[in-house]
Amino acid sequence: PGSQEETEELCRLLRNMGIRPFIMGNGTNLLVTDGPLRRIVIKMGEKMGGINPRGETGLAAGCGATLARLATVAQGMGLSGLEFAHGIPGTLGGAVVMNAGAYGGEMCNVVKTTTFLDEYLRVSRFAGQEHVFSYRHSAFSDRNCVILSCDLELKRGDPREIRKCMRDLAERRRGSQPLDMPSAGSTFKRPERSYAAALIDQAGLKGYTVGGAQVSEKHAGFVVNRGGASFEDVIRVMEHVRETVYKTAGIMLEPEIRIIT
Repeated sequence: PGSQEETEELCRLLRNMGIRPFIMGNGTNLLVTDGPLRRIVIKMGEKMGGINPRGETGLAAGCGATLARLATVAQGMGLSGLEFAHGIPGTLGGAVVMNAGAYGGEMCNVVKTTTFLDEYLRVSRFAGQEHVFSYRHSAFSDRNCVILSCDLELKRGDPREIRKCMRDLAERRRGSQPLDMPSAGSTFKRPERSYAAALIDQAGLKGYTVGGAQVSEKHAGFVVNRGGASFEDVIRVMEHVRETVYKTAGIMLEPEIRIIT
């Protein structure tokens, strides 16, 4: 879809046909079956990714705007608050749904209002605490809604300092994460009072491999595709990791990636 109106029209058409579509942004945190997937997918892409100033320190952005582009636009305007998001490869809509974050920053820190289609395809808006943000979760996580756009509230900053921060974080990512190999990002959510990667490492699972899927030897929080990994390969690695960590640490890891079958 290329606009809010087209999105509404398309969703109503599908609703009348008894079809519930799957809404996708960049798809960067998805693990999708290798088999037939008989679903209608609505991809919120660049046509839904407009970014415009809103007041002195705000940005109004469509759900299809990438976080990298949002952060770059904010930096160019001397607006701080999105530095953490520059290296997250998803789009705004998906980032709000899961309250995406990195290096101490989260979407809950910058999202002011969100416009969306609710379960009845009515245009609705959440503001502030109505988002019910928590760790990798929001009011949208368990609801059949379609995010359309957001207003973000940022702070004034020095464009040079903002750029330096973004470069520093990018260097930290390159140094610690397996960015040279395909993955769906962080495989598991961070459990309370611990870190998934540390628990997986302590369980001796770095490098654990099934077919083409492997627990990254660089960062145990990632399951990477060494080449030719199937859906089943990744699932089997994840299941083994969860079972082993539960045996060794008594903690059942919860997937952060979305599994689509």
